[in-house]
Amino acid sequence: MHIMDEVTEFFKEHIAPPHKIISVKKQEENEGWRVLVEVIEEKDYMKKYAHDQMVGLYEVFLDNEESVTGFSRISLRYRSVLEEQEQG
Repeated sequence: MHIMDEVTEFFKEHIAPPHKIISVKKQEENEGWRVLVEVIEEKDYMKKYAHDQMVGLYEVFLDNEESVTGFSRISLRYRSVLEEQEQG
């Protein structure tokens, strides 16, 4: 749980509040942790112009002390794209 809390606080402070934490995995021994996080991108801007929300998928790395050491956005999609796939 501490890993999820650390990632949530990091994203709230530096990017945007996480929408969903998808996975948390321990890397190889002494390699730390890898977390996948979904974030609603530019929510207010998209809402203002009546556009579908964009969801960014981020890969986050934490060291063995559970501190964020790096992250990158690995994909970006419209929120409705996944919802349509789940219904079909």
